[in-house]
Amino acid sequence: MSAETRQRPTSGFGQKRSSFRAWRGQRPFWGGLLTLLAGIPIMYIPYQNFTLGSLTIRMSTTAGAGSLIIGVLLVVLGLTMWFQPQSRVFAGIAAILLSLVSLVVSNVGAFMIGFLLGLLGGALGVAWAPGKPPAGRESAAEGPQGAGTTETGLTGPAASSESGSAGGEGKETGSGARLTGTAQDDLSVFGTAPSSGADANHGNGRHRAG
Repeated sequence: MSAETRQRPTSGFGQKRSSFRAWRGQRPFWGGLLTLLAGIPIMYIPYQNFTLGSLTIRMSTTAGAGSLIIGVLLVVLGLTMWFQPQSRVFAGIAAILLSLVSLVVSNVGAFMIGFLLGLLGGALGVAWAPGKPPAGRESAAEGPQGAGTTETGLTGPAASSESGSAGGEGKETGSGARLTGTAQDDLSVFGTAPSSGADANHGNGRHRAG
């Protein structure tokens, strides 16, 4: 089935899916998602306890409030990449810096999980750029129109020049035919074609005398 005959999704789910894909392509979606996910373990792990058999390990540190602030800021930066894509560079750089700070403040970046997610999300947010339409499609769309214009522009002068040359050849042929007929008349009257004025007078006098 070709692209022209392919049926478009008419159901509600298909329309929502296509609209979501269009919305996702206009912003650093994956960078914002990873940044948002990075904030969750950073602000969650320091306030939890880890139980190992009968041993309870408290995960909170003296900088528990700092971990909460870093996690909330990462979530906000991830949402900023989604809904304010023009601020993606600022949000990406801030996410990278906060991820580096979480190594010291939030249990080695929430056991490296939040650190790696925030680092990748910030890098994707900085590197993302809005897409442009491919140049090949524009040239393909303009190509047939340009070719038609060129052929039309060249056909008129070419036809006029050809018709003019054909007319000139016809005129030359007609004049040549008329000249040939005149020469034949001279031969039929005088017997031979006059090569000079003296020969013509001599021939005329001999014809009159005869």
